[in-house]
Amino acid sequence: MDKLKIDIPIAVEGKYDKIKVSCVADAQIITTDGFGVFASEEKAALIRRLAAPRGMIVLTDSDGAGIVIRKFFNRILPKEKLYHLYIPQIEGKEKRKKEPSKEGTLGVEGMEAKLIYELLAPFASNSEPRGQARELSKADFFGAGLSGSDKSAEKRARLCRFLDLPDNMSANALLAAINLLGEAERYEEFLKNDREN
Repeated sequence: MDKLKIDIPIAVEGKYDKIKVSCVADAQIITTDGFGVFASEEKAALIRRLAAPRGMIVLTDSDGAGIVIRKFFNRILPKEKLYHLYIPQIEGKEKRKKEPSKEGTLGVEGMEAKLIYELLAPFASNSEPRGQARELSKADFFGAGLSGSDKSAEKRARLCRFLDLPDNMSANALLAAINLLGEAERYEEFLKNDREN
């Protein structure tokens, strides 16, 4: 599999994530050093500068820490400059670690290279243009009971599992992910088949 040429910089959490992504992508890859990015105004300034021309892809682990880091990017960069990509929640432990993560799931470094490749492929400069998939709105989510009700969080978690996304995503993050990934058809399929309304 040839490396993807990606002109948009990619942000990951640590050096092992960077190694994994660099196996499949020829791109500028910046690490947040976990939560270290919060204390470094220099790194925040670098992120803003790197994102200025074409935006930034954010690829963090699908755990609580990854969500906190995504929120940091949401604070320092305009929404239109961010492309949040999500790995599925897969139980396991990275080979180099003695213990599994607190949440018992694999991070970016533990994902198969093929999965990372497929996530990044739509951003490759030599990829075919993506078709115009229907974009969902907040009204779609509200009408489907995915926001605004007592059972919305449970229903979102089921939809996340159906789409192989982290099951702790907020309504806004899930909506953005579905639109970015062009998953409107699978969203409709979920609504037709979800029995726990």
